[in-house]
Amino acid sequence: MFYDYAKIYVKGGDGGNGMISFRREKYVPEGGPSGGDGGKGGSVILEAEEGLRTLVDFRFKKHFKAERGENGKSKNMYGANASDLIVKVPVGTVVRLADTKQIIADLVNVGEQFVAARGGRGGKGNARFVSSVNRVPRIAENGDLGEEKWLALELKLLADVGLIGFPNVGKSTIIAHVSAAKPKIANYHFTTIDPNLGMVKLEEGNSFVLVDIPGLVEGASEGIGLGHRFLRHVERTRLLLHVLDIAGSEGRDPLRDLEVINKELEKYNPYLKTRPQIIVANKMDLPTAEENLIRLKKEVGTKYEIYPVSAVTGTGLKELIFRTGALLAMLPVTPLDVAAETLRVVKVEEELPYQVELQGDIWQVYGPEVDRLLNKINIAYEDNMERFLLILRKIGVEDTLREKGAKDGDTVSINGWEFEFMD
Repeated sequence: MFYDYAKIYVKGGDGGNGMISFRREKYVPEGGPSGGDGGKGGSVILEAEEGLRTLVDFRFKKHFKAERGENGKSKNMYGANASDLIVKVPVGTVVRLADTKQIIADLVNVGEQFVAARGGRGGKGNARFVSSVNRVPRIAENGDLGEEKWLALELKLLADVGLIGFPNVGKSTIIAHVSAAKPKIANYHFTTIDPNLGMVKLEEGNSFVLVDIPGLVEGASEGIGLGHRFLRHVERTRLLLHVLDIAGSEGRDPLRDLEVINKELEKYNPYLKTRPQIIVANKMDLPTAEENLIRLKKEVGTKYEIYPVSAVTGTGLKELIFRTGALLAMLPVTPLDVAAETLRVVKVEEELPYQVELQGDIWQVYGPEVDRLLNKINIAYEDNMERFLLILRKIGVEDTLREKGAKDGDTVSINGWEFEFMD
């Protein structure tokens, strides 16, 4: 089964905790602090892998957590850093934040990496807190927490040429004729429900990758007929082969088909309007094909190159493929930049580092900076508690309490710990 979308959870490893330790050697009666730092947590890294063609591996395994760093040790020995967790994804994977849909990475080259969740830094051991006024510090830090987030992965296949068109116009038959691909072919709609990739080899030794995009329909840009799932694979192609049922064997007008599909491409991504396109007038072996071909050339012959072919008999396919190869030689070798996202102005509300509120007769202090300090500093130890309160004073918590009306003897609560305010 072909999967081109996945939602995963990634978490970097937490940093190791610093250690409180003192030298206890036989001939060093008053040994100094010797607690080492904790090791860095591992990061979760996405890496583009050449051999992968689907996101099926993420169907059952959705959580990826890196190891935490090792805690610091005595004798000034640092804890070991944790290894990074490498997660392989197909080339062409777009990485978004699952909640906002913001694109944060586009892995289009083999071996390209993206740090999806950074590991936390290790905490400092007490040997790092020696000062002229504190020769025996009983202070150590916990490691920082690793980043964590939900990501949406979208696969946009990397191919040179895309075959587009309504269902049952002969795209699968064409790719089967000109490449080694073996798509399922039958005479009913939506036989192809997954994109098919094929390698087309030319006589000069050149080759290109052709992708058969499953049948598009009117309304595909709004998601009808799994349109969004199919259309994303058109974005990376350098050239489009627009296949038409020129005989109108399905009861549709081929000129109308051309107009409908091109409008859907433009609605999905306006950039696709400028993508070079060749019209492939297929099913020339059927009645009424010649009559419709004349109409087609009259209407759009000056705008597009038109190649009449028969996918069943193979007539005209050789000329089409060699012309495709010649055009590719004149187009950029690397995939064109895709302006898939419309620029938006987003107003970001700055989050305050802490907040102070009077709830009943108790002052509550909370916020992201307070949470970070509580995670970093284990205030169960007296020396750590003093350091914690000193940092709060430096960032302005004491002044804020005073400005809001706190008085001597008032109770201040921080994460369940209660203190008496002294002005």
